[in-house]
Amino acid sequence: MNPQPLHTKPSLRNRLLRHVLVPLAITWLLGSALVVGIASYFTQQAFDRALLDDAYLVASHVRRTAEVGVGGLELSLSPQEMRTVLFDQTESLFFAVLRPDGSLLAGHAGLHPAILDPKVTPHFDAIDYQNRTLRSVTIHRDQPADFFVVMAQTTTSRDRMVQRLLAFSIAPQILLLIWLAAWLQRAIENDLAPLVALEQALERRDARDLTPLPVSASTRDVQRLGQAINALLSRIANGVQAQREFSGNVAHELRTPLAGIRALADYGLRHRDPQVWREQLQGIAKSQERASHLVDQLLALALADESQHTLIQEPVALDVLVRDAVIRFLPRADAVHVDLGARGVEQPVSVLGNDALIEGVLNNLLDNALRYGLAAQGDRRITVSVVDAPQAVVLSVSDNGPGVSREQLHKLSQRWVQGSAGEALKEGSGLGLAIVNEYLRLLKARVAIQNEEPTGLRVSVTFDKPPAA
Repeated sequence: MNPQPLHTKPSLRNRLLRHVLVPLAITWLLGSALVVGIASYFTQQAFDRALLDDAYLVASHVRRTAEVGVGGLELSLSPQEMRTVLFDQTESLFFAVLRPDGSLLAGHAGLHPAILDPKVTPHFDAIDYQNRTLRSVTIHRDQPADFFVVMAQTTTSRDRMVQRLLAFSIAPQILLLIWLAAWLQRAIENDLAPLVALEQALERRDARDLTPLPVSASTRDVQRLGQAINALLSRIANGVQAQREFSGNVAHELRTPLAGIRALADYGLRHRDPQVWREQLQGIAKSQERASHLVDQLLALALADESQHTLIQEPVALDVLVRDAVIRFLPRADAVHVDLGARGVEQPVSVLGNDALIEGVLNNLLDNALRYGLAAQGDRRITVSVVDAPQAVVLSVSDNGPGVSREQLHKLSQRWVQGSAGEALKEGSGLGLAIVNEYLRLLKARVAIQNEEPTGLRVSVTFDKPPAA
C-alpha cells in the first residue's frame, strides 16, 4: 500500500484548529439558537400580556342597555376614549366585541377569530386582517351577559425586538469567535514551534551524526518526543559503534591467521615432498580452526552488546546446564587426558538468568580451561562446582594448570588480554573471559578470578536466586 503523499495530509496546526473551533462553533450556534428562542418566548409573553390587558380594558366597558331589550349590550366608550385605548407609538391595534353567535357588537368589522369557545379563554392566535398577519387574543365574559372581546395587534415591535436581540447577541459572539480562532492559531503555532525546530534539526542532520538533538520544548509531550528521538539516536549510535568495533576487531584479529594460512600454502606449493604438504595442510587446518574460533567469539561479543536492551531474566535450572556442558566437553577433555567432572549438581539448583547466556559462560570457561589450564605433568583436572548458598548460587570452574601472575590476574577480563599460558601457546585472542565478563554484566552476576593452591586458576560466578513463588 503506497503512503499518502505529504501535500495531501492536513497540517497538525489546522487539524487542531478544526478540532477546537468546529465543536465550539456548533456549541455556540446551538446555544445562540436556544438563547434567542427563550428571549423570543419571553418577549412574546410580555407583548401578549399587554394585549390581554387591553382586551380586559375593553371588556370592562361593555354594559347592558335597556333600549336594545333584555340582554342587550353596548360598548360605553366614547371615540376619544377608544382612541386612547388603541393608541400605540409603533403598532396598530384593532378590536371587536362579538356576541355569542359571532355577530359584531362593536369594533372593527371582519376581525373574527377562528375559535369562539367559552371554555378556551384567553386564546392567543394569529389572524389575517386587511392583508396583514396580526397577533390576537380572544377572551370570553359572561357578565353582564355572554360576549367575546377580540384584541389584535401588528407585530412590528415584536419582530424588531427579536431582530435586535439576535443582532446584539450573535454579532459580538461572532467577533469573539474570530478573535478566539486567531488567538488559538497563534497559541498553537507557539506550542508547535519546538516541534518544527525538531523537524528542521532532523532534516539538517547528517546521516553520520548521531549526537543528541537539542530539545527546547514548551510542552511535556514535545519534550518526551525529543527524549524518545534522542534515546533512539543513542541506541543507533551504540549499534553503529558495536558494528565498527566488530568490523575493526575482525579485520585486526583475522589478519594474523589468514597471513599464516597464506604463508603455509605458499611454503607447501614451493615443495614437492608430500610429507611437507601434509605438514602444511595440518598447519592450515589449525589456523582455520583458530580463525573460526575467533569469529565465533567476536560474534558472541557483538550479540551480547546488542541484546543488553532486550534481555529477559527468568528462573534457570543451573544443574541441568552444568551437566549438559560437562557432557558436551567430555570428548575434548578425554582427548587431552583431562579429568573433567562436576560437583553440587545432584540436587536441582535454580538461578535468575538466561539459558543462552549462562550456557555461553560455561562454554567459554571450559574452553579456556582446556586451552590454558592444563598441568605440564601429572594429573590434569578441571572441576565445575555449584554451591547453593542461602542468598545466592556460586558457580566455579577450576583447574590445576599453571595459573597466572598477580600482575595479569586483574586484567584477564579485558579484551585482547591473555595469561602467560596463552601467550606461550600462541593460541586464542584474549576474548574468552571478556565474553564471560560481558555475559555476566548482562545477567547482573558477579565474577571473581583467583589462583588455586598450589597451582591452578579458579573462576567463580555468583548468581542471584529467583524470587520465591
